[in-house]
Amino acid sequence: MILYNVTINIDQNVESDWVHWMKTVHIPDVMATGLFESYKFYKLLHEMEGGGINYSAQYFAKSIEDINIYMEQFAPKLQADVKARYQDKYITFSSLLEEVI
Repeated sequence: MILYNVTINIDQNVESDWVHWMKTVHIPDVMATGLFESYKFYKLLHEMEGGGINYSAQYFAKSIEDINIYMEQFAPKLQADVKARYQDKYITFSSLLEEVI
C-alpha cells in the first residue's frame, strides 16, 4: 500500500469554505480517478509558526504505478483548481510513504 499524503496550511479566513470544498468537491474528484482505494482527511491539532490551520489529506493506492498515473494525468488539473480558488491562501507539500509490514 502506498500513502500519498498532502499537508495543507490554509488561511483561517477561508478555512470553513475550504473544508467544505475539500469534502464536497476536491476529495471526491481525486477519488473519482479510480486510482485510490480510500482516503482520510485530518485536522492537525497543533499550530505552526506563521499562522494558518493545518490539515492532512491522505490517499491510499495499491501501487506506485497508480500514484504515477495520478501525478501525470490528473494532479495538474486538480492542483490548478485549488490554486484558482484559493490562490495565496494556502501552502502545501506532499510526501509518499510505503507501508512496511
